[in-house]
Amino acid sequence: MDAINGTSAKTAKLTIGETSWDLPVLSGTIGPDVVDIGKLYGQTGMFTYDPGFTSTASCESQITYIDGDEGILLYRGYPIEQLAESGDFLETCYLLLYGELPTAAQKADFDYRVTRHTMVHEQMSRFFHGFRRDAHPMAVLVASVGAMSAFYHDSTDISDPQQRMIASIRMIAKMPTLAAMAYKYSIGQPFVYPKNELDYASNFLRMCFSVPCEEYKANPVLSRAIDKIFILHADHEQNASTSTVRLAGSSGANPFACIAAGIACLWGPAHGGANEAALKMLGEIGSVDRIPEYIKRAKDKNDPFRLMGFGHRVYKNYDPRAKIMQKTCHEVLGELGIKDDPLLDIAVELERIALQDEYFVERKLYPNIDFYSGITLRALGFPTSMFTVLFALARTVGWIGQWKEMIEDPGQRIGRPRQLYTGAAQRDYVPIARRK
Repeated sequence: MDAINGTSAKTAKLTIGETSWDLPVLSGTIGPDVVDIGKLYGQTGMFTYDPGFTSTASCESQITYIDGDEGILLYRGYPIEQLAESGDFLETCYLLLYGELPTAAQKADFDYRVTRHTMVHEQMSRFFHGFRRDAHPMAVLVASVGAMSAFYHDSTDISDPQQRMIASIRMIAKMPTLAAMAYKYSIGQPFVYPKNELDYASNFLRMCFSVPCEEYKANPVLSRAIDKIFILHADHEQNASTSTVRLAGSSGANPFACIAAGIACLWGPAHGGANEAALKMLGEIGSVDRIPEYIKRAKDKNDPFRLMGFGHRVYKNYDPRAKIMQKTCHEVLGELGIKDDPLLDIAVELERIALQDEYFVERKLYPNIDFYSGITLRALGFPTSMFTVLFALARTVGWIGQWKEMIEDPGQRIGRPRQLYTGAAQRDYVPIARRK
């Protein structure tokens, strides 16, 4: 069948009372079939009710595929495990943007273009100084990314393919610089300019942790770890922030505004803030000897306490990203020689219990990527307020790829979800003197 043209050999029958309608059934490359309800309202005068859109495909996409039951995550058909172990983040960026892995020449050209766009307009430093010193780095990032449309207005014409690509490269290149600036501003240190001779991850670590009075050399083990974290977070299908970017983009908004909208959505604790919540949970537990108490509470349905960083809304199997993140986490801890951090001791013991305890195994409450990434980022030296900023940095390429795909889709329309109205029926206005 041809999903793009909406033709299908299969149909689904909808029967309400004595009337029936045939609805097309579309099939993707892999994954479950979908019932096309695009003409449902016109044919029946009714529309569907699906809070959270958990049973609704909002678009057609060729970028990312997830099979939550089997624990599979594919970027353009490539397993996340292979990309994280064998490639680097900029190669993944190229894949998500262009659809294929680059040749050596294409990779060199792409790396060069990204590297030469890492600096931000010098006037942006003045923009940062308008924030309070104690401003949350995510608040700063949302504002600074939105402000890019004012500084780089020569790449906001979404009808121009060249401008779309320039904006895409700029976003991928400048996000680490803006993220590092947000961090430096929050701790009262001077901004550090990017360095073209460094790779993407090493450059970011240097901008975050170097100071002008000392020479900084990135540890290759730590650089590789942060690069893997970026790969693992690069895209994740039609999640809340990606859907936000697509919805904002459907109105014709410029790409910088769309990405700022995605960052704002990601800031929510139920989405990008999950790794920060997991680390706060470890702090609440406090010590290894209190773990049994909290395990008991987690199993009690009447106790509001929940173990953060375990299980996943999509993955009903082990999160494939968590397996890679687990290995990376232990590599970082080993490289840094961290053995006496109480939170890390708690995390290691919780991990052991979750992988062996029948209660967790039966319910498939395995440690997820947020559990391991929070521990890893803490070990690397990032405060919890920066965790979601790093998530946004990594997810930028996914947002850009999804936005670009949507803009170039000839069937794209402005998003307009419907509602089930349960308010007052029509009534007449009563003058205030007559109201009781």
